[in-house]
Order: sequence, then C-alpha cells, then structure tokens
Amino acid sequence: MPDLSQLTLKQITGALRKGDYSSRELAQAYLDRIELLEPQLNAFISIEPENVLEQADKADHQLAAWRKNAATNLQPLLGVPIAIKDVLCVSGLRCTAGSRILENFKPVYDATAAARLIAAGALVLGKTNTDEFAMGSSTENSAYGVTRNPWDPNRVPGGSSGGSAAAVAANMAPVALGTDTGGSVRLPASYCGVTGIKPTYGRVSRYGLIAFGSSLDVVGVLGQDVEDVSWIFNLIAGHDPLDSTSVDTPVPQFSFKQPPETILNSLRIGVPQEYFISGMQLEVEARVKEAINIMQDHGALIETISLPHTEYSVPVYYLIAPAEASANLARYDGIRYGPRVDADSIQAINSQTRGEKFGPEVKRRIMLGTYALSAGYYDAYYGQAQKVRTLIKNDFERAFEKVDIIAAPVAPSTAFKIGEHSDDPLSMYLEDIFTIPANLAGIPGLTIPAGLDQSRLPVGIQLMGAPFNEDLLFKVGNAFQAITQHHLEKPIEKTTR
Repeated sequence: MPDLSQLTLKQITGALRKGDYSSRELAQAYLDRIELLEPQLNAFISIEPENVLEQADKADHQLAAWRKNAATNLQPLLGVPIAIKDVLCVSGLRCTAGSRILENFKPVYDATAAARLIAAGALVLGKTNTDEFAMGSSTENSAYGVTRNPWDPNRVPGGSSGGSAAAVAANMAPVALGTDTGGSVRLPASYCGVTGIKPTYGRVSRYGLIAFGSSLDVVGVLGQDVEDVSWIFNLIAGHDPLDSTSVDTPVPQFSFKQPPETILNSLRIGVPQEYFISGMQLEVEARVKEAINIMQDHGALIETISLPHTEYSVPVYYLIAPAEASANLARYDGIRYGPRVDADSIQAINSQTRGEKFGPEVKRRIMLGTYALSAGYYDAYYGQAQKVRTLIKNDFERAFEKVDIIAAPVAPSTAFKIGEHSDDPLSMYLEDIFTIPANLAGIPGLTIPAGLDQSRLPVGIQLMGAPFNEDLLFKVGNAFQAITQHHLEKPIEKTTR
C-alpha cells in the first residue's frame, strides 16, 4: 500500500481505476489508521468497519467489470472512503448530533449531500465528532468526548466540525463533510491545517441536516487541498426540491488548467481593515499578510476595504442563531424523539428529559434564544439583530462592487489549549469573530493553509466571494496552493508517536 498521508482524492481514484490496489485494501488501510489514532484523537463518534468493507467489496466487483469494458459509465467516487459529520443523516447509521438526546437515533433516510456522495460510489467510514448540535467552536461540547488536534493533542481542533477536520488532517479519511453555521468548517480547517469550503447559503441542500440555525446552516467540505474539496463540492451542490431554501442556480464545472499567474493577474483582492484587530496573535497576522503578499507578487491587486458593521457580527449572531436553535430544538421533548426520562406528567417528562440529556452549552443557547423571542423582547433583540444583519450583508455587497474576492484571517489565533475557554463562554464566542459575518451575509468562504506559527500550529487564510462565486474562490485557492507548499505540511510525527 502507498503512504496514505501522501494520497489525494485524485490519486486515490486514479489508482483504484488502474487496479494499483483494491477498494477493500484502501478501506482497510483507513480503518487501520483510525484504530491506531482514534484512542488519541477521538475524531469519530461511530465507525462502521463491517459495512464499509462490504461496500468496498461491491465496489471492487464494479471496478473489475469496468476495467474489462471501460466504455461503461463509472461512478466518480466508486470505492473511495469518506467521513461524514454526525449531524447529517445516513440511513441505518447512528446520528447523534453529538448529544445524548439522540444517542440511539438511526435515521431511515439519507441527507441529500450524503446521498449524492453515496450515489457517486463513496463508502462511509463513519460519523465524525461534533459540538452538541453543532453549537461550539472547539468540539469540546460533544457528549461523546473532546476531539483533539492532530498537530498537538493538548489543543482543540476547532468546531463544530472538529471531528471531520481532525480526521482529514490525521489522514483517517481523504475528505469529510462538515457543516458551517458561524465558522464550523473554516475554523477547524484553519486549526488543523486543511482546506475547507463554506458554500453560499442555498447552494447545497440542507435536507437531512439536523438543524441548528436554519437561516445560517450550510453543508461544507474538508479535504487535503482545493482540488479535492472542489470535486466533492461539485457533487453535493445543486438544487434539491426537498429543501425549500435550495437555490436553482447552475453549478459551474471547475477547471484548474490555467497557470497561477493567469488566475491571479489583475485579480482585485480586498483586505478588510476590521479583520486585523488588537490582541490578535502576531504570527497569525504575519502569515495571513505573507499569503496576501504572495498573491500580490503574482499579479493580484490588493486594496484595503472597510466592512464597517463587522464589530456587530458576534452579538447579532448570538441573538439570531440561539433564537433559531430555540425553535428547532423544541422538537426534542422526550415524546417524539430520542430517549425519555419517565415522570408523572408530560410537562415533567419534557423538562426532565431535556434537563438531563441536553448539555450545558445547548441549554445556554436555548435559554438565550427563548428570551430573545419572548413577548416584549422580540422587537428589541431578534428584530433589531435582523436589521443589523442586513447592514452586514450590505457591507459585503458594496465591497464586491470594488473587489473580486476578500482575503482575511480565519481566527485571531492558532488552536488554543483544551479547557482554555471553558469558564468564559464569551471568549469562546469571539473565536468566530472573523467567520460569522460570511454566514450572516450568506456568502461563500474558503479556508486554505497559510503556514505555521513558531509552535508548528497551522494558520489559515479565508477567501470570501460574492454569492454563488465558489468557482472563483476555488481557482484562486488552487493557484495559491500551486505556488506554495503550506497545504502539504502534515502533523505526522506528532500523531504517530
């Protein structure tokens, strides 16, 4: 078997088609790596070894038949193992959303994003760890234990898609699905040194996604590089009649044949002054500015811009998202879903089940959201937050009249130590200060590695584009990765000791 740490999705599919190794051998190699590293990292909530090997055998039969008659159509991901965040339903596989209130829930249908990858021939290795109901920036809020960062197991991988990011960074899966409500794909991608896309709201179906904030949730992808991520994105994107918010907009086919200079030459990149704040880790600022300078050296035009309402994004988000969570999580009442704590009345069943099975962060957000939606406070809090959200969206619209993309840091620092923010929720919330605005505005954002700090922890840079302009982000990100080596850095020594 080749060294899995060096395999990209393109290399995997090419080797499978040529018969360099079988799908079973590939799946077993990833399962072996999971068995080796999972006790240290806790990236998965559930793993399905027997199921994935059975599916791999079926894929091998199809691949063998295809080699005899290459004229037949072949599924693009046939025999390729993937991981899926445990907030996306896969029929017959446990889906917990990182919560005890769904600890034994097995859906009978697939989320559309998962279904499209399975239809493309992908094998689901397992479901990755997540902050409970995707509420968190560190994957410390999971009811199934903390996920650890492969670069330093004493640090968080980011959240809430920390399990997916850690799995990809540690080469336990070539690619993984995540979700992004306020930065939950881009922040883990930055902390774990991988590539991650948060698509435009409505670009990828939310059907089968366990809801957190319905006007903010987006299904995204994490992978080794831009080409892998764009490939998976292209498979899951597109209109879905099962999701009323899904937009019927054509998904462009991406081509990476142009040289980097052609992509970057005369590209107008906006750098928002509000994203470089006091207290920011100096090495993060330095790596991001170095990345921007590299693009400038290859022909990009850099312009300082202003997104003046950025400072309001965190309070706006922490009114809108908890309000929507309060409504969405009302369905978990001990009657219709999940386990039940028996009591003398329906009200007591509801109260005691939710009290015992929801974690502290989920309770905190439900209470905050319920308060913001309550009579007498709705207009003052939730209503006002929606108005400011419009101002934030307008900031981006004006910016994209002057620039093609926006480049900014992903987070104020590299990955922090486990437990560092446990007693201070506000400091935890501020980790998302640079990612939340894109969710409020509904625009796409791509995180790519931009180097390491002195502790050899990854730093990411975030590229944001106008709505449905993912193709430009992918082209720019791929051009950057063609002229740098940051995405090739691996935490191999630290994860295998």
